[in-house]
Amino acid sequence: MSYFSDLLPASSDYKNLRRTWRVDFLAGITVGIVALPLALGFGITSGAGAQAGLITAIYAGVVAAIFGGSNYQVSGPTGAMTVVLVPIVAKYGVSSLMPLGLTAGILVIIMGATHLGSYLNKVPVPVLEGFTLGIAVVIALQQFPSALSSPTVPSSNTLSTGIATFKHALNAGLHWPSLLIVGLTLLVKFSYPWLTNKIHVKFHIPASFLAIVVSTVVVQVFTFNTPAIGHLPRTLFISYSLGESHIKILPLVVGGIEIALLAAIESLLSARVADQMAHIHEPTAQFKPNRELLGQGVATLVSSMVGGMPATGAIARTSVNIRSHASSRFSAIVHAAFLLIIVLALSPLISKIPLAALGGVLIGISLRIANPVRLRELLTTSKSDAVLLLFTAVLVVVIGLIWAIGIGTIMYFVVSYFVKQKSQNAKK
Repeated sequence: MSYFSDLLPASSDYKNLRRTWRVDFLAGITVGIVALPLALGFGITSGAGAQAGLITAIYAGVVAAIFGGSNYQVSGPTGAMTVVLVPIVAKYGVSSLMPLGLTAGILVIIMGATHLGSYLNKVPVPVLEGFTLGIAVVIALQQFPSALSSPTVPSSNTLSTGIATFKHALNAGLHWPSLLIVGLTLLVKFSYPWLTNKIHVKFHIPASFLAIVVSTVVVQVFTFNTPAIGHLPRTLFISYSLGESHIKILPLVVGGIEIALLAAIESLLSARVADQMAHIHEPTAQFKPNRELLGQGVATLVSSMVGGMPATGAIARTSVNIRSHASSRFSAIVHAAFLLIIVLALSPLISKIPLAALGGVLIGISLRIANPVRLRELLTTSKSDAVLLLFTAVLVVVIGLIWAIGIGTIMYFVVSYFVKQKSQNAKK
């Protein structure tokens, strides 16, 4: 019986809610403020649009919070998922997201129901770190169109696409107002936390949110000619039908598998990091990997059926949730409710946000994800781990996420075998 009961929501998920609901509520509002520009940015970057990003954050955020296996996880659209979605949407159109999401969601549910989560959760650390670094580079490259106010120039992979887009922008003439807004966004995003620490400000406003507000105000006051999000309907549903999609069976299956594996790996990684940040060491209190997969699969199914994107656990939003002292999944539910209110009440204001500001926020996020300090530490631990980390990162940028994880994991065990053999020979 426990085989199935461990996969389902339980009353124990909210056992301390009467005592912690105020803190969880405030944490949820904080995460919602952080999630707003990210949902908009990742939606636009993927090609699905800002509305699809918000729909994903709201629906997937609620569903994954209720059905997932972590008390701290916050789910929604992520940079890693855009890496997979960008080429698919560019080739087959936005209408392909529904069949892809349904396929991937069912596969992730199957992974959870068959208890594959425990195995996927054991991807080697150097491979995961290389995977994370590669994602950071790809997210930054994907922001060239927004930052340069230039159309994307498709090519064979993310790196060559970024280079081609940059060359096209140079030839057409750099759009200085957009570059100025990118610079202003990054300046506010990175200087504001330093300033608040310096003068000991008690009331905290998320830096990304403040950067978006400042950049939008500057564009409106000085009437900069830079593209904005534009009209954003006050609705939580985008109507697609499976008949509208022209994606063929083979790319549907391959894309669905790739999205499912990414959703599973990134969600488990985020949940694992969450437990570490929250100092959860007791096995009974740690996140449940198989239930987490089930929850993420259901979240992607629901999101795809209402016009959203495939979702995963989001490390950045999850870490903000924990730093805001959340202690239950109620905070993730509040974050989604907050975004719902924003969509219904403030759509006209959101429509004025410049795309360059969102690009600047996501470039800043990519720097945070890369985490130079942590990267420097990892590169000095052992030569084999450092080489594997960089090798995996390059594969992510040049080949793709899932291939990078597969090849990197194989290389890890091969290198570990030879290192072990060398050590045994040395002892002889």
